[in-house]
Amino acid sequence: MSNDQPKTKTLSIAGTRLLLDGQPFPFQGLSFFNALYNPTFNASPEARDFWLRKFLANGVNALRVWCQWDFDPPRTYVDVAPEHTLYTEQGAVREAPFLRLAELLVAADRLGMVLEVVLFSQEHKPYLPVEVHRTATRQMVERLKPYRNLILQIWNEELRDVYECCAIAKSVDPARIVTNSPGVANVLGDDAQNTMLDLLTPHTVRGSVERFWEVAPAQLAGLLAKFNKPVIDDEPARNGLVQFGGIPGGTRPAQHIAQIEAVRRAGCYHLYHHDMFQRSYGDPATPPTGIPDPDFSPFHRQVFDYLQAHTRF
Repeated sequence: MSNDQPKTKTLSIAGTRLLLDGQPFPFQGLSFFNALYNPTFNASPEARDFWLRKFLANGVNALRVWCQWDFDPPRTYVDVAPEHTLYTEQGAVREAPFLRLAELLVAADRLGMVLEVVLFSQEHKPYLPVEVHRTATRQMVERLKPYRNLILQIWNEELRDVYECCAIAKSVDPARIVTNSPGVANVLGDDAQNTMLDLLTPHTVRGSVERFWEVAPAQLAGLLAKFNKPVIDDEPARNGLVQFGGIPGGTRPAQHIAQIEAVRRAGCYHLYHHDMFQRSYGDPATPPTGIPDPDFSPFHRQVFDYLQAHTRF
């Protein structure tokens, strides 16, 4: 099979909507940043498929996964380890984690699911040199050509060298859907970046306003009207450590559901963001598997019940 021959269905854009093989795709995502490095999820093809089917049965048809998961302390995220990255210090793609990503893309495709693949993370400090990011971008985009069921996100919450990396991605694979998360909560990106990108994935307002579940969808609606391209609520407000973006006093499932409902009404898409990855194994907030299990807690179960009952836009 040639490198350019598609192995999966094709995610594409028509105006402000996402299509999968030409049909409307009701993107409902889930944060699973550690997916490439979680031992339970990657124990076997059967284990991976079990969890993918469970996500799908609970209304989730998209996963947001990160390539870099090798942060230094004080990050307490589950499954973090020095070797948990797709890149060498020179920007070469490491074979073992790339194979896991490729297998995940094919397995997700069999179920009609897609991925949002995040190349680089602002949590990785110090940053790799600019030339290393560019090398890694070129190699990743080249190797991902056969896999069309993904959105390529350059950064999680950063702008460093984003224009150059986007240009590299488009030069290697003009049809690849490329986006970027420009910054932390309430950083929606400047006009130049938002014009350049194929779709928008901002991190909307959280605890800085009282009724974030109303303000955040309005932010997305404004971006949709201004730039006339798909908009995904990429990291909505969530329960969790204030240190890592949680809201003081926590949130309630009803607020998450209200935000999802309003995002859908605005004609935008959403990911369910949560706190099931922010602490180490053994912490009450972390599932024993390290996987964002819909059945892990009554809190999350309420949100997944909504997603399960509302798979059509």
